[in-house]
Amino acid sequence: MKFDVLTLFPEMFTPLKESIIGKAIEDKKIELNLINIRDFSKDKHKKVDDTPYGGGAGMVMKADVVYDAYLSVKKEKAKVIFLSPQGKTLNQQKVKELSNENHLILLCGHYEGIDQRVIDEIVDEEISIGDYILTGGELPAMVLIDSVSRYIDGVLNKESVKEESFTNNMLEYPQYTRPEVFLGKKVPEVLLSGHHENIKKWREEQSLKITLQKRPNLLKLKGKEDIQ
Repeated sequence: MKFDVLTLFPEMFTPLKESIIGKAIEDKKIELNLINIRDFSKDKHKKVDDTPYGGGAGMVMKADVVYDAYLSVKKEKAKVIFLSPQGKTLNQQKVKELSNENHLILLCGHYEGIDQRVIDEIVDEEISIGDYILTGGELPAMVLIDSVSRYIDGVLNKESVKEESFTNNMLEYPQYTRPEVFLGKKVPEVLLSGHHENIKKWREEQSLKITLQKRPNLLKLKGKEDIQ
């Protein structure tokens, strides 16, 4: 999987070079290419924005600069995603869907936004990570890269992905490790039994219980999928 990120602040992506995602980049399971949009400015001061037509607060990123940055990485089968509060909210189903792509181009906006003409020209899909406003698209892009990368072969153990939260629209069961007793609280006996069938049943029951308590809306979604 290749990620090309069009951004004004490539240095913000340094944390992705750590931990599991960093190891995946090192092992060439995923490729992360950061394109500085400023490099495509025709202005001697590397200006990438201008005042909005019609007036209003703030500045707007220029269409020609963004378009030239896009052309530098454009491939026929690449999917272009604009990280935008106007997009559909990212969820696990969308994450799985995107993990089947070979090449994602992520466009990070700033200021009051990006000239609509270039959005209409190059963007295939707009994605939001929630109903709140951030200063730019870099943090949402990192969230998307991290979540999608987990489904790329060789990045994580397949069993880890299969049993984590939001798989099959259920939250994950509680996890425990040593010591067996902590602050007077013991690990549930069933997990010490070695009886795999009983452990599996307990985990399924706990997963359902936690989902009912914390995210009952997920069970409604699960019901819809079962009908389909």
